[in-house]
This record gives sequence, structure tokens and C-alpha cells, in this order.
Amino acid sequence: MGLLKIDYGWALLAGLSCVFGFAPFGIFPIPVLALAVLFALWQRAGTPRIAAWLGFAFGLGLFSVGIGWIYVALHDYGDMPMLLALPATMLFAAFLALFTALAGYAQARFPVANGLRIMLVMPAAWVSVEWLRGVIFTGFPWLTLGYAHSESPLAGYAPLFGVYGVSLAAAVSAGLVVWLWQACYPKLGIKFSKPSSPALTRERRGWPLILAALLLLWGIGALLRTVGWTQLHGEPFSVALVQGNIAQNLKFNEDALVGTLETYRRLVLQNGARLTLLPETALPLLRHEVPPTLVEQLSNHARQNGGDVLIGSFERDHGGYYNSVFTLGAADEQHYRKQHLVPFGEFIPLRPLLGWFINGVLNIPMGDLARGDAMQAPLDVAGQHVAVNICYEDVFGEEIIRALPQATLLVNVSNDAWYGHSHAAAQHNQISQMRAMESGRMMLRATNTGVTSIIGADGKVLQQLPQHVEAVLLGMAQGYDGSTPYARWGNAAVLLLIALMLAGAWLRGKQVAV
Repeated sequence: MGLLKIDYGWALLAGLSCVFGFAPFGIFPIPVLALAVLFALWQRAGTPRIAAWLGFAFGLGLFSVGIGWIYVALHDYGDMPMLLALPATMLFAAFLALFTALAGYAQARFPVANGLRIMLVMPAAWVSVEWLRGVIFTGFPWLTLGYAHSESPLAGYAPLFGVYGVSLAAAVSAGLVVWLWQACYPKLGIKFSKPSSPALTRERRGWPLILAALLLLWGIGALLRTVGWTQLHGEPFSVALVQGNIAQNLKFNEDALVGTLETYRRLVLQNGARLTLLPETALPLLRHEVPPTLVEQLSNHARQNGGDVLIGSFERDHGGYYNSVFTLGAADEQHYRKQHLVPFGEFIPLRPLLGWFINGVLNIPMGDLARGDAMQAPLDVAGQHVAVNICYEDVFGEEIIRALPQATLLVNVSNDAWYGHSHAAAQHNQISQMRAMESGRMMLRATNTGVTSIIGADGKVLQQLPQHVEAVLLGMAQGYDGSTPYARWGNAAVLLLIALMLAGAWLRGKQVAV
């Protein structure tokens, strides 16, 4: 029992350490090693129940620290008392940890030998559960393992299989690390075969092949990073990404409204870019409430530059309220309306049951926003076909590729001021890097307090503003045509690959048993 308690502690610490693989730290080998620790612990778990608890401990460490910034939104800006905000944050982390517990339980129930389990079943179970977490209850795929590899060699798999394909490569790497450790140091690890058996002897002698497989996996990823999956569309053009740095506690304060409008008017008019982007709900008004004089000034300025400005605001239509982006300038006015809303942030699930608790007990004064259409045409501005996504929407890769191949450019407008000086904004920017690689498109990010950045079609951050300052990021952008394999296949390819891994493990296991 003492050893078991130590194992739970190791699982918790491994999950905690995994956070350092994500932005702003970006030490991408750490999540692979952390997952290797979890896989090794799963190997010696005596029952599926113990494996589930080990997975839960790992997930609790990962999510309690990795998404601790939710506390800032609830307490600092949502006015939720600390005695409610802290347990609410930990309960959400515990809920997410149930998915890693499910991965532990599922792999332990799969009827295969240890070697097949560590190499095929555990990675497949891990990524399957990551995918499930990204779709169930509208999805929360934050801290998917692949995001930690936005700048690692494994990112080369993103244009083929998306972020879950990168996760799968990282999880297989973790299995290879455990196998390599066992082959080199059998007395310190978990034996896949019985002591002194021929199988164990082969495992010990096979460490060069295991190392070669690990190097090959990462080497192929590095080579894939050099492939240009899409083609240039038109000529480069100038862009201006406006970071207003409006404090969250002032953003919707009526007394601060005039100052907010003047800040964005000044920042737009001082640049001559062909395409100017303002953050999510930069103008905290309904579209029809925006002063006509401001609309005229911004429109005339954009036309003089031969381009357009994209502005975040709210809209009302047919009795519903939308989080939207509208355009002003050389092109006719166009609109994009956010379609993937944040549960408990932009709508209350099961309002008849939970509305009283959210609005009354937790004191969160919110109503429900309406959803935009799932399929919205790209905005035709500045000579480009721009696919806009608002804030949290860029977490869902399969939704972003709906606009492809028509869209030539991706734009994300966000307001991560809700999370103060936490790691949320850096993690969000890292997610946008993955979307750029998956689609083979540049991603322009205009945010209220950061991270405001220009991301290349290869996922590399080309320019970036410091956070929490008022500034305009001036740079050049380039449109792209064509489709990556992921843009054509979506997540179906990696799910098929996972199914083949599990089927192969099962068939091989039956052959060994015979």
C-alpha cells in the first residue's frame, strides 16, 4: 500500500511537470517524459481501478496548474468570492481529470501483453480520450498534449493529422522511452516479460532498434516541417493589429466608454495598413449603437489605405445578441458571428436547472448569446478571403478548416484580459500556432491585452507585441491557396489510425495467445 501511495504521488508530480511543456515555458520534451512516467505507472498498476486513479492523479496535477487561470476570471473579474472561486476551479480540474482516469482504465481493460500495451494501446487510449474531451459537452481541448509541440519537430505531423496526430506521436514517443528504459535498465523498470525468459532477453538486446524508432519518429517530423503544403495567394500586404489594453474592469463601464472609443479611433487612424484588426468586442456596443461619426472616420481611413478594418462588437438580430466582427472600408460591410460559444461564459447550459445558481448564488450577471451559423463565408477584404474566429473558437481545429480551401487567411480576435497576467494568453497563442500549421495559412491575432501576434503558415511566430501595453503591431501578411491533408481529412485520419493501432494490438495479442 505504501508503494501505491508513492505511485499516486509520482503521477501527480508528473502531471504538474507536464505544464512546463506548454507556453510560456515551451520545454516540449517534458510532457513526453511526464507521460512516460504515467505509462510506466500504468504498467505496474495491479487493476484497472488503480490505473484509473493513477490517471486521475496525473490529470489533477496537469489541469489544476495548467488552467488555474480560470480562478482569475471567476474571482478577480467575475466577483465570485474566493471560497467559491477556488473550489469551482479545482472541481473543474477534477472533472477534466476524469478523462485521464478513463484513459487509464480503458488501456488496463484492453486484453494484450505489456509490450503491445505500452507501444500501441496506451498512446491510442490517451489520444482517444483527448479527442473525447474536445467534443463532449461542446468540448474543452485545452492542454491537449500536441499543443506543447507547436515548436518541436513533432509539429511536422500537424498538417497531416492535426493536433491529435501530434499528440499521438508524442504519446508513442513516451511509450518508446519506457521501452528503451526497460531495455537498458531492466532492474529499475517494469519488465514486459517474465524474468530470464527469451522474450525479455530479446527486449534487452533490442534497445538499438527502439532508439532508432524514436529517432526516426522525430526525424520524420522534422523533415515534414520543411514541406510547403500550400501555395502563395497574391502579393504580401500590410497589416495593423491593434492592442487597446483596456482593463477588463473598465471595458463595460459606461463612464469609460468615451475613452475606449477614442483609444481605438486614435490607434486605427495613426497607421496606413491595408488591413487593420481590432480585438474581440473592442467597441463594447451593439453595432447599431456605434456613433456614425466614428464609423465614417474609420471607413474613410480604410478606403484611403485601399483596404478594410475588422471591428469586434456585439450585434442584435431577430431578438438575439451575437458576439461578432464587422468590416468597414473599401469592401461592402460584412459580418461574422461567433458560433462556438463558451459554456458558463456566453451561455448557461440547462438554464432552467442551473440559471438560478449561476445568476443568483454565484452572482454572475449573464444572459445567453445567440450562435452564429456553423458555415459562414470568409470575409472578402483587402484582396483576401479572411476566415475569422473569435477567442475560444480557434481551439477547435476541425471547425476552423470548414472555411478551407476558400479562405486564404486566418484571423483570431480575442480578449484574454479576463485572465490577468496568467499563462492563459500565452497558451492561447500557442493554440493559434497549431491552427496555422494545420491549415497552411497565416494566422493574425488581434487581442485586447495580448498575445497579439503574426503567425506564419508554418506555425512560427513572426512578430509579437509585449502583453499589457497599448500598441499597434505593424507587419506584412501573405495569403495562401490549397489544402493540407488535415484540411481535407479533419480528425478522421487520426481516429482511423488509432483504430488500426488498437486492432493491430488485439490481433497480435490473439496470435501470441495461440
